[in-house]
Amino acid sequence: MSIQSIREKINLALYDSKERVLNLFKIGSFLIASLILSLLIYQFGFNPSDLVKEWILIAIKGSFVFYILKYLTDILYNYEPLKLIKETWFEGLLLLLILVNASSTLFFQQSLLNWLGQQTELFQLEDFYILFLQFYFFVLVGIELGKASTQLTFSKMSPPRMLIVSFLALILLGTGFLMMPEMTKNVEYMPFFEALFTSISASCVTGLIVVDTATYFTQKGHIIIMLLIQLGGLNIISFATLFALFSKKGLGIKHQTILQENFSSESLLSGKGLLRKIFLFSFFMEFIGMVLLYFTWNPKLQFPFVEDQFFYSLFHSISAFNNAGFSLFSDGLHEHLVQNSHSMHMVLAGLIFMGAVGFPVIEDLFNFERIKKSIKNPLVGLKLSTQISLYTSLILIAFGMLMFYFLEQENTLNGMKLGGQLITSFFQSITARTAGFNTVDFSIIGTPMLLIFIFLMFIGASPGSTGGGIKTSTFTLIIYSAINTIRGKKKIEIGKRTISPELLHKAFSIFLFSASSIFAAIFVLSISDGEKGIMPIAFEIVSAFSTVGLSTGITADLTFLGKIVIMICMFIGRIGTLTLAFALSSKQRSLNYEYPKAHLTVG
Repeated sequence: MSIQSIREKINLALYDSKERVLNLFKIGSFLIASLILSLLIYQFGFNPSDLVKEWILIAIKGSFVFYILKYLTDILYNYEPLKLIKETWFEGLLLLLILVNASSTLFFQQSLLNWLGQQTELFQLEDFYILFLQFYFFVLVGIELGKASTQLTFSKMSPPRMLIVSFLALILLGTGFLMMPEMTKNVEYMPFFEALFTSISASCVTGLIVVDTATYFTQKGHIIIMLLIQLGGLNIISFATLFALFSKKGLGIKHQTILQENFSSESLLSGKGLLRKIFLFSFFMEFIGMVLLYFTWNPKLQFPFVEDQFFYSLFHSISAFNNAGFSLFSDGLHEHLVQNSHSMHMVLAGLIFMGAVGFPVIEDLFNFERIKKSIKNPLVGLKLSTQISLYTSLILIAFGMLMFYFLEQENTLNGMKLGGQLITSFFQSITARTAGFNTVDFSIIGTPMLLIFIFLMFIGASPGSTGGGIKTSTFTLIIYSAINTIRGKKKIEIGKRTISPELLHKAFSIFLFSASSIFAAIFVLSISDGEKGIMPIAFEIVSAFSTVGLSTGITADLTFLGKIVIMICMFIGRIGTLTLAFALSSKQRSLNYEYPKAHLTVG
């Protein structure tokens, strides 16, 4: 009797129970993973006694008995077990390692990893193994949630509403984490309102703070803020989608539509294909940024341990690429030991630019097939949207740099050498549009330059990026529309392409909603915090709405109502005014008629 025939008999015998057994294991997998994850969160945030930690470790190790049984059951019930083993080789290898390590401890009273650690003089190998197991559970829950997220196709929520819900869930989760005792240094726990403000600021990659990030939080608190920045910058929906890809079931139309909405891709297929490249590029850039920052810190900046220098590098790399502006220095990059580290500033500027120019632009700019077709001039063949985002960004950076250089000569640039003045001007220009880092004291910057910064912040980054603002494409379309109106041209043409009326209507809607929101917020703060002055208030509101994070130093001193307004501005600015309008609006019936044209006097 052949192996194939034996396999067929086994399949026939197990056929009736297959669906029921596998569903039970799926439910059990999610419940156990969630339970262990809850225990790990408790250990991370509340620092329990050693006895409780031991019980948590026992629970972790014991739960793997279930996962080993689940893995073996999946193989038993699968029609092609060898193919399944090949597809899940990493999970199988990990479970085999756990089984061998547990067996060696049971029969030989010696952990295999402990023995290997002693032989190789890596005495922390067992600790690393336990840490890896804990991380594995985070990934496991993520995969389970990702599989569940494929059910988005059946959800009645529209893609804009789904994006809003994802950010709200992330903000509330972050608030709960930041309120845990282990997150803060000198207080028992962080008050809800301050935790909510910080969570919104981090999740919406803004950077405005009501407490000193450097001294108020422990390293665990800094880790939570860093994770909120990462999840908020790339959007938690994208992370759920990444995990959903492991399910090998593909993505539903609505799930792809959410990606298209979030990253401004041109089609559903490009939105789906862009996702993998987004994660690969983002993590690659953050890794490169971390390495470069590690070697460009001021030598006078004494880190207690190498691990601290590594963490500072990673934190600032993620914060810069996601255009968040959070820093682990009390005075930001204006800290006396880093304000003149110009090589470090240039690394951060590169990260900020790559995060702000937009993922569709990066994908087009570094597309190998396109470059191969245009060897002589790599910029030839770029999409119109790429050209608009790239050229507008470069023009705005140059404009901001020149204005800062000439307007701040006798102020914040006073006493610097020419090279330092140019780099400082360049850095302030690139960070003021989207990021929120500062290497100068913004509380003493002159009013003319503050107005220029307000203009740059309002425009912001490019579509499909981690930055805020009305976006470079919106600004460009409005400028072209105004020029063509003056010239009397009815059609708007850019780069031998005609711009549709729908795009123009969308651009003007974004501009109107954004300007109206900012005006309303400034009006409210002029009542609640009028003593701060209209210019600092306007600067603060635009910075919050455009998710920049720069401040003249009034954030922590705002009234309760003022902080509420700032939080609303950060949230609306991150999800986008048009997305919010679409989410709150109801579907309209198609009207197959047209009224006579009206003539109105304009201007």
